[in-house]
Amino acid sequence: MIMNLLLAPGKGARSTPLLGCLLLTLLLPVAASETMLDDAALLAALRGGGHNLYFRHVATEWSQSDQVRTIDDLGSCDATRMRQLSEQGRKDARNIGEALRQLQVPVGEVLASPYCRTVETARLMQMGAVIATDQVMNMRAADYVGGRAAVIASAQALLASKPLAGNRIIVAHGNVASAATPAYPGEGEALVFQPDGEGGFVLRGRIPVDDWSSLIAITPQ
Repeated sequence: MIMNLLLAPGKGARSTPLLGCLLLTLLLPVAASETMLDDAALLAALRGGGHNLYFRHVATEWSQSDQVRTIDDLGSCDATRMRQLSEQGRKDARNIGEALRQLQVPVGEVLASPYCRTVETARLMQMGAVIATDQVMNMRAADYVGGRAAVIASAQALLASKPLAGNRIIVAHGNVASAATPAYPGEGEALVFQPDGEGGFVLRGRIPVDDWSSLIAITPQ
C-alpha cells in the first residue's frame, strides 16, 4: 500500500513523489543487478510486458547549455535558456517509436523528466500520452526536489515497480541512470529493466539508438 501511494502519478501533467521516496530509501533497500539477454530473448521479454524501458533523451545541440535559475526553467523550450534536441535527435525519436510499433512492444505508460528535451523525445516517439514527472529529475537539478539522495531513491523505486499494463517508457537523463543503476546510457539509448518483485530491478538489455534495426531483423516477416 505504501509503495502504491508513493509511486502513483498525480492526476495533472506532472507528479512529484520525491518526499515519499525519502521514506522509501529507509523502507526498501534497492538491489540493482545485471543479467543481460540476447536479442531474441530480449525481444520476447519486451513483447511479454512488465519491463521499464529507460531512455536517455535523444541527441541534443551541445552548443547550447542549461541556464537554470528557478525550477520553472527546466521545462523551457527556449534554446537560449536550455539545451534542446537536434534535428537528428528528433529523427531518432520518431524512428525509435516506429521500431517499437513495428516490433509490437506493448506500452501502457510514458513518463518523462520535466525538461523540454526529455518530454519532446517522449512525444516524438508517439507511444501514448506523456506524463512529465519529478520521479526522474536531472541530477543537476536535484536541489530543487529534495537533493541527490531523493532523486536516486525516486528513480530506483520507479524502476523497481512493475508497470500496470504492458511496458513503461521512462525518458530522462544519463546522470540519473549512472547514479541509480549499473549503466550509463548514450543519447537515445534504452536500458531495459525488469522489476524483481522484491524491491529491486535487473538490467536485461541495452539498445543503443541505432540498434533497433537488429531487433527488427530477427522478427519474422
